[in-house]
Amino acid sequence: MTADSARLTPWPVELRAPDIDPYRNGNTDVPFFWSFDSGQPGPHVMVTAVVHGNELCGARVIDRLLREQLRPGRGRLTFGFCNVAAYVAFDPVYPTLSRFVDEDFNRIWDQPTLNGGRSSIELARARAIRPMLDTVDVLLDLHSMQNATEPLILAGACQKGLDLARRVGYPATTVIDAGHAAGARMRDYSFFQDPSDPRSALLVECGQHWAQSSETVALETTLRFLLASETVDRAAIEQWLGPEPESQRVIQITQPVTVRTDGFAFVEPYVGMECIRRAGTVIAHDGDQTIVTPYDDCILIMPSRRLSVGQTAVRLGRFVDD
Repeated sequence: MTADSARLTPWPVELRAPDIDPYRNGNTDVPFFWSFDSGQPGPHVMVTAVVHGNELCGARVIDRLLREQLRPGRGRLTFGFCNVAAYVAFDPVYPTLSRFVDEDFNRIWDQPTLNGGRSSIELARARAIRPMLDTVDVLLDLHSMQNATEPLILAGACQKGLDLARRVGYPATTVIDAGHAAGARMRDYSFFQDPSDPRSALLVECGQHWAQSSETVALETTLRFLLASETVDRAAIEQWLGPEPESQRVIQITQPVTVRTDGFAFVEPYVGMECIRRAGTVIAHDGDQTIVTPYDDCILIMPSRRLSVGQTAVRLGRFVDD
């Protein structure tokens, strides 16, 4: 992608990227990570942001909660800014260019990659964060999306992820998914995707990358996540909470569509959450392959405009009963 094409985004940049340099030294062994122990029994709960450098809402929420000096009433609470090298390169004139430096930070969290000999800025940072991640019981990873579509909780493929999403209760739509063919996300790391291990993680897509509403969603999700994990008392955050959330609905991803050729193209400008009523409806072409919906009422989850070979173009799902 060229700088000129990156500037031609249809979405205005409504959010300002906060200065996170004051958090550089942290109070842990990991720069830009801050951890607070209540002195009371309880889980180690972590909230992370800027896994992708052009996603601002999570940085704004963590910056706010650190400035407000929010502390746990139970267990240990850690806040972390992840892909700092990409984040500090963010330019609102070219807002799509700082997603990562060398490679996608959210596709490298499998053990062979982390333990292998390959090197990159993102891998070095992930390897530095991993020892702390190994101590975490419950993770919330704050993200945002290319298109202006409704926010989603991505709960992974295990029942424990869905159970955690239900306890959080916000946002209204939870997606059960196994991730991407291109690599493992941080929320899929090791024990988080082991159904026999109680430790669990959620990834929340808070809305369009630079929309003011994405910050509102990120804050509300974080607060309700901290309540669900019993890390803070309601009285400590009541002033910031929004109205009680509506009932949730669940989408089961049945298959991702992975780009095979440089000729991949959608037949419509999908933005996400479209419901394709009839099975066999053509939604894309990938070289000589036609991509069709496998069943009636197929939901398109997060269709991408980054259509590179090996990357996820879209995920196909359907609503399931609670």
